[in-house]
Amino acid sequence: MVPKKEHFNQKSMKMIKTISIFFITICTYGQNDVKYINSQENINSGYPFSEAVVVDNVVYLSGKVGRLPSGELIKGGIEAETIQALKNIESVLEKVDLTKDDIFKCTCMLVDIKDWPKMSKAYKSFFERENLPARSAFAGSGLALGAKVEIECLAKVK
Repeated sequence: MVPKKEHFNQKSMKMIKTISIFFITICTYGQNDVKYINSQENINSGYPFSEAVVVDNVVYLSGKVGRLPSGELIKGGIEAETIQALKNIESVLEKVDLTKDDIFKCTCMLVDIKDWPKMSKAYKSFFERENLPARSAFAGSGLALGAKVEIECLAKVK
């Protein structure tokens, strides 16, 4: 039995309407909920990224290296760079009234994977908590500004 053409068209139109509403919802969902976080220093530096972006109660922090407020890379090796990078992340979080306790995921990029144990020790000491954020770490062939480590994080909005 072949369905009537009229019945088929009504079903098709209903399905097209449903799919259209679905795609419109996906395309517009959250567009008004994106907040860009930038300090004047970051804007003046001309970096091609925001310090952080908040979307749907998640803060996506750009990678930070162990730069001091003067712009110089901190001296003292991988441990000092790790702590300073995390302090720099913490200062961005403060701009949205969050703390390091709100971080739930980090990605650590190293120049040399042999630095992983020292970086991990410094990283763990910074968080001072039992439930550490989820983390990935990998090594590449170089990082911005000659850094030994770059760390990016995700944090939850309260």
